[in-house]
Amino acid sequence: MKTNYIARAGVIAAVYAACTLVTMLFLGNLAWGPIQFRISEALCALALLTPAAVPGLMLGCAIANIANIALSGTGALGLLDVVFGSLATCVGALFTWKMRRHPAIALAGPVLANALIVPAYLPILLTGVGFYTIPFTSISLDGAWPLMYLFGLVTTGAGEAVIMYVLGYPLYRSLAKTHMMQREVSEVGTSR
Repeated sequence: MKTNYIARAGVIAAVYAACTLVTMLFLGNLAWGPIQFRISEALCALALLTPAAVPGLMLGCAIANIANIALSGTGALGLLDVVFGSLATCVGALFTWKMRRHPAIALAGPVLANALIVPAYLPILLTGVGFYTIPFTSISLDGAWPLMYLFGLVTTGAGEAVIMYVLGYPLYRSLAKTHMMQREVSEVGTSR
């Protein structure tokens, strides 16, 4: 059982990291930045089906954010995203696992975690990579942390909500119907 758990977590981590990097290649900054549609976050719905998704998603997010440091040149400031972005994904996935009996509510976990955590460090990261105003406005980031946090809360939360409910929920519904996932859910239920 432990080997299967580790293998599942590893596969989920690899898929999350790969999906994030593909999003970065084809959709540019939509995988990172103040307005996010990180398609890989739809995989947080896997936490409705297996507890292995929690560490898998956190590890996958950390790997993707480390790769982003190398690809985008954010340098040491990118470590903020590695630590806190991965924390947001972990907290969201853990909430999803704990609330799995209520999928529509459970999927709000990643939305809330990302909306509350990511905008807290985003102004620092954006300033470090050359943004000096809140995107789409002329408001300076210097001294405008509350405004930037509010902007990030809305945009990151909205983007995450779209991903979780438009992509994540159908993904969950499709996988829940498969024989393999039904077996996984019953194994987890009997091991408690």
